[in-house]
Formats: sequence, structure tokens, C-alpha cells
Amino acid sequence: MSTIGHRRYVALLLPFDEQMKVDEQAFRRYVRYYADDPRFAAEGGLCVNPEAGEIFYLTREEKRRVLEIAMEEAHGKLPIIAGTWALRTEEMVETARDAKALGVDGIFVTPPGGAQDVTSCWDADAYPEIWLDTVIAQDRAVDLPIITHPVSGSDFPFYPGLPVGAALHMCREVPNIVGWKMTYTYDGFRIVAKGLRSLNRPVAIMGALASRFHEYRATGMFDGTLSGFWTFAKEPMLDHLEAWDRRDLEGACRIWDSGLVNLHEYIADMGRLHIRYKTAAWLRGLIPSPFMRSPMPKPKPEEIDTIYNLLKALNLSVIDRSDLKRAA
Repeated sequence: MSTIGHRRYVALLLPFDEQMKVDEQAFRRYVRYYADDPRFAAEGGLCVNPEAGEIFYLTREEKRRVLEIAMEEAHGKLPIIAGTWALRTEEMVETARDAKALGVDGIFVTPPGGAQDVTSCWDADAYPEIWLDTVIAQDRAVDLPIITHPVSGSDFPFYPGLPVGAALHMCREVPNIVGWKMTYTYDGFRIVAKGLRSLNRPVAIMGALASRFHEYRATGMFDGTLSGFWTFAKEPMLDHLEAWDRRDLEGACRIWDSGLVNLHEYIADMGRLHIRYKTAAWLRGLIPSPFMRSPMPKPKPEEIDTIYNLLKALNLSVIDRSDLKRAA
């Protein structure tokens, strides 16, 4: 059984300089923040070039260079998986080959982007091959463990993830799928998690929306994570999950109710999720700027203030208030 999916992956952000070029030195420091932390490295992992890392706005060369830096700083310290998204299937395959050549432990696959036929209007149950064919092509090219990032135009309760029928079909068709990122609301999560447990082989249930981690741990439907919430709240999240590992329910509840759930619930606005990740990481002093490549939005002043106060309420280290003027 592959254990690649049974770990706590952070979906790494990508810092840019003032010209919106990749800030390589800042990224190195950011990778070391996770790789050199024994508590995180013991159960954690790095997902390089995820959606949170703005893979949709990177060239193939940039994706390769970002992964190269991560491998230089963290290879051998904890597992590293790499996103492979590209506009065309051929480039997905080449990006997967780049990742394998650099020595990754697995690939992180995302559905196609572009026309409505393969995005907002895609019926994944009727036409699972829209995504499945791209995954099979990558699987044949690199034969590595695969973790999925299911997103589609599905209706409730599966929005914004993949319906349970299509999800299980993909897992049966591609044995290298070892982890399923749970991009669902609570109701969809429960249905898909039960479906994954019904398979005749293990596929890890990987929590994404940390505002629900407390409930997910209580149900036992939680094998690992692939989440951007680690980008700004690593320490209290470790405290919370380690309390659950010890079966210390009172301790887990105390940490959760100390302000962690409030922070997570504010960040978890699906229409502002990634800019809030980056803003929170910047406020923690982990990256030098909150800005994302266009057309991604900039943080609103009220978002900066709210996140700053929520971080302070958790007694997390933050930058000086005078530095907030730079973003404003």
C-alpha cells in the first residue's frame, strides 16, 4: 500500500518580487519553513505548483524551476508531489515528465481548463473521460503515485468537487491514484468519503477545507491533508491534529475554540480563498508580498485587517502594523 496519500501536505504558495517574477530566495526560505520543522516533516509533505501556487499563471519553464528549488531545499526531508496542470494534455504530460526527472514522489493532477465543455458545463458523471483521459496519459508517461484535485461544475452536494460516481470510476480506472483531495462541502465530503472507503484498495481521504477538520477527525474519514490552510496556520494546526492523534478530545476542542476555527472559517470563502491564503502568509512574515499574478484579485483593506486580528487572537507572530501600509 502506498503511504504517499497518508500525509499532511501543504499546498505551497509562490512569492513574487515587485516585477511579479518568481522570488527564488523568498521561495527557498518558505520551503525551509516546512522542511526544517521536525514536527511538520514527521507527518507532512510539500505540494509544489498547486492552484494555491498559481500554476494556472506559470509557464512550463517556471513550473520546472519552482520544483527544482523545492527539491534542492527539501528532497529527502519529506515527500514532495508536483502539480502538472497545463492548458493542453500534451503539456500536462511533459510537465509530469519534468517532475519525474527531478525526482518527485508523486504528481498532483487537476482537471482541464479552458472551454466551457471541459470546465463549467462539464458533466463529469456522463463524460468522465474529459479528465480521465488526461490522467491516463500522464500515468502512462511517468508511472508515479497520483493525488487528485477534483474540481468541476457539479451541483450540490458535490460542488465544487467531482460527483461520487465519476470519482470512484476514476479510482478504479487508474490504480496509481492513491489520494483524493476532498474539495467538497460537508455533505459531499461524507458521501465521497464513504464511497472511497468502499473501494477494493485504499485511496486516501485527504482533507482540504481546514474549517471542517475538527468534524472530519471525529468521523474517522481523514487519512491526510492537501490544504492551503497550512500556509499560514501551521503551528496551531499541528497542535490540533496532534491532540486528535493522542485521542485528547478536550485538548483538541480547546485549541479549535481558541480562535483557530474563526480564522479558518473567515479564510474559507471560496471566491476569495487563494488571495486570503497569501494575505495571511504575508501577515505572518512567511512571504514578502500578498500579491498574486493577474487576473487574480488583490486583498481588500478590510480583509487584511480582519485576517491580521484573527492571527493576533491566536497569538501567532505577525508583521508590524506599519508594514500593512505597503499593501494598502
